[in-house]
Amino acid sequence: MKEFELKYGCNPNQKPAKIYMEDGSELPIKILNGRPGYINFLDAFNSWQLVKEINAELDMPCAASFKHVSPTAAAVGLPLSEALKKACFVDDIPGLDNSQLACAYARARGTDRMSSFGDFIALSDVCDETTALIIKREVSDGIIAPGYSDKALEILKSKKKGNYNIIEIDKDYVPQVQEKKQVYGITFEQGRNNFHIGRELLSEIVTKNKELPDYAARDLIIALITLKYTQSNSVCFAVDGQAIGVGAGQQSRIHCTRLAGDKADLWHLRQSEKVLALPFLDSIGRADRDNAINVYLSSEYEDVIGEGRWQQYFTEKPEPFTAEEKKAYLSSITGVSLASDAFFPFGDNIERARKSGVSFVAQPGGSVRDDNVIAACDAYDMVMAFTGMRLFHH
Repeated sequence: MKEFELKYGCNPNQKPAKIYMEDGSELPIKILNGRPGYINFLDAFNSWQLVKEINAELDMPCAASFKHVSPTAAAVGLPLSEALKKACFVDDIPGLDNSQLACAYARARGTDRMSSFGDFIALSDVCDETTALIIKREVSDGIIAPGYSDKALEILKSKKKGNYNIIEIDKDYVPQVQEKKQVYGITFEQGRNNFHIGRELLSEIVTKNKELPDYAARDLIIALITLKYTQSNSVCFAVDGQAIGVGAGQQSRIHCTRLAGDKADLWHLRQSEKVLALPFLDSIGRADRDNAINVYLSSEYEDVIGEGRWQQYFTEKPEPFTAEEKKAYLSSITGVSLASDAFFPFGDNIERARKSGVSFVAQPGGSVRDDNVIAACDAYDMVMAFTGMRLFHH
């Protein structure tokens, strides 16, 4: 297949639309089901690069959940705790512990379930039956992977009344060194961002604390590669082999950090006993549970547990999760990693990061206030590496 005609471009009025190889060669994909659209393909090709790169660097299956050309999360296939299984709504998936790929997607989808609603999925490895069973019951637009088992393909083809978008990509495809795009009829050309992100990138540690354990290096690598395919400005919190908070596309870096930190906090709080024990009615679906949990953990919690409201969601009225309780719960968390796609201009980013349990930081450095940022890290005994490389993506 040398080109594929699309229903329309970004919006229904943008016609005609298609994807094709500029040199006239075959597209490196097969469309096994459905009819992906313009934005679907943008999500697919960006997310595939992310999981392929993490897999190549860490030699672990990787999955990503994408929405509007940025990842909601990415994760490698580490086992899930019982609390995390419950928080991710996968505690009833048979054989989950036996599939690293399924664990990776369960983590990626379960990180920011509000943002992942209607996601596009990328898998670094051949999709197996267990992973397909998780995907089957989630609201999702499509998937890209280097292959599918027969059973997984059968399961996925049953989604969306048989119209679920399933793309198979040639795992050995290598794009041209130069890439082009047009804006307002003007062509932009640049070299592809083939910059390698690995442990060596974390060698310039500029803080007094220079102890960077392997698990933290792994998490920083995941965060940095995630940022490489996230709309800038962006920062990423990561822990336990997964991105847990992505702040994307903000004009101010502190707003990125606050947004990502708030998402990371929600990920932690969802695993608290108080949230896991919420007495939901059996009739409440997964998406409505997500919405209710999100509101319950916000300052607007009365919207779901107030009199006349709680009866719509719960068998009995839950007690509020007070601000003091949440602060106390989060204060015990440490070992979180934080990466930024460009330098932190002020120490306020570190102050916010500390509130979400950050112990390890990676950023390019190069600000006129680097000393201020380093001092803020030293005040909390954090480890910070200067990577020397910006990772903007637009």
